[in-house]
Amino acid sequence: MLSVFDGTALSPPPLWLMRQAGRYLPEYRATRAKAGGFLDLCYNPSLAAEVTLQPIRRYGFDAAILFSDILVVPDALGQKVRFVEGEGPRLTPLTAGADVAKLSIGGAQKTFEIVAETVQRVRQDLPPETALIGFCGAPWTVATYMIGGQGSSDQGPTRRMAYRDPVMFQALMDTLVEASVSYLDGQVRAGADLLQIFDSWAGSLPEDEFDAWVIAPTKALVAEMKCRHPTVPIIGFPRGAGAHAARFAVETGVDAVGCDTAMPLSQIRATLSGRTVVQGNLDPLLLVEGGVRMKKRVMEIVATLGVNPFIFNLGHGIVPETPPEHVAELVRFVRDGAQHEAGRGG
Repeated sequence: MLSVFDGTALSPPPLWLMRQAGRYLPEYRATRAKAGGFLDLCYNPSLAAEVTLQPIRRYGFDAAILFSDILVVPDALGQKVRFVEGEGPRLTPLTAGADVAKLSIGGAQKTFEIVAETVQRVRQDLPPETALIGFCGAPWTVATYMIGGQGSSDQGPTRRMAYRDPVMFQALMDTLVEASVSYLDGQVRAGADLLQIFDSWAGSLPEDEFDAWVIAPTKALVAEMKCRHPTVPIIGFPRGAGAHAARFAVETGVDAVGCDTAMPLSQIRATLSGRTVVQGNLDPLLLVEGGVRMKKRVMEIVATLGVNPFIFNLGHGIVPETPPEHVAELVRFVRDGAQHEAGRGG
């Protein structure tokens, strides 16, 4: 998989899926039951390594992605995170500069070391040909949870805070860049081969705020990681970036761009493919349905993007109701059928 970052277009393309370790797998659910809560699982290196490896054993993906969560960073900084079953994460919202000042980067290191131990365990048990992906949430997306206290449809509380108190908000973003560098640095030192930065809420911002709160902090994060680990590739996933995606690729310095489901293949081909490594972008709900329509879309994606350095993935994470057999069907088709069928169709 790593050879795509040297400019090689592979056939078939390398393949992994966001949230490939998760609730759709019965073995994950069994391991989760042993752990107790979700964060208990994230902070148990033995069990977290096990669920990271489960989809590799079952499907033989070309990469494993560390099992953790983007909210490990605020939790480590001292803003305690809890997960409510069926509702998602809950945090005590940051409302003032004094709240940001209480966040402790020095105190975060102990938590980061727990996650690094998971990385080390996975790397020891992972087949040598399988890449290991470390990750973090992008500063903007993590900030939306820290200020809003939970997920939201429009990230309104965080956007208003950025407008109302830009000094406080910049201080938070600077803290998140610094903490994320420390977090990712530990993952690389423990054995991660490449990294992904998830900016799941990048699409909620207008152009000038996209520059300030998506591009600028990601650029700072990438620059510091490249200074420390110049050969480690970094994938940026600015979900919803749309027309900003090409500029994101150039200005942040990432080595690849993950494309969400809504990005048209024609736009990806015209603005990204051949200029950077592209990753994406099958609709996760097509994976739920499987069958002919899924295969048709896979062929379109591979035919359009596979001529240049490309990593096959979804446009967002696997959803819990996905049948495991459909994932197996996808893996077989990407590896054995899509390239051949696409070539015949061309």
